[in-house]
Amino acid sequence: MGATNPASKQSLKIGLVSISDRASTGVYQDQGIPALQDWLATALTSPWEVETRLIADERALIEQTLIELADQHQCDLVLTTGGTGPARRDVTPEATLAVATKEMPGFGEQMRQISLQFVPTAILSRQVAVIRESADHAALILNLPGQPKAIKETLEGLKDADGKQKVSGIFAAVPYCIDLIGGPYIETNDAICKAFRPKSAVKPA
Repeated sequence: MGATNPASKQSLKIGLVSISDRASTGVYQDQGIPALQDWLATALTSPWEVETRLIADERALIEQTLIELADQHQCDLVLTTGGTGPARRDVTPEATLAVATKEMPGFGEQMRQISLQFVPTAILSRQVAVIRESADHAALILNLPGQPKAIKETLEGLKDADGKQKVSGIFAAVPYCIDLIGGPYIETNDAICKAFRPKSAVKPA
């Protein structure tokens, strides 16, 4: 289930979880994981490796998968896609909160702010972000939208015609968050997503 980019001991371990009843049973092809992998390949310039999971909208299964990726596979970052709306089968936020030790509400607030630039129904989105901590490890878990276009917009933010950032994407804050929870130092392609750190936290090139 895992795929790998050139990695080292300091590589970022990323878990990608696509949550969809129909995609997990082969009714249609999953688009979430390929979209995430494509975006990460353009945005990250430091080493990374990935574990992928395609699962159904079952709360117990989602919780089990998040725990496995964070605790057993020692993922530093886990990105989920799907299952965050108001429908009865949408239980990703509940499962994410159930495995959390800390909630990070700013990520969800910013994701909805970005999506509201496009559609008024963004207020129906319930994405959350959390930290899951164990004795010797911590992981940042983020719920992302289900559509590839919305995934890109949420991670990257919005730019004007001249390429100037209008609304910051959530990934700009991820590298420093990973620093603070003890993960590897992440570097990004500034043209795609410029990571923000306080000057004291920036490593010399």
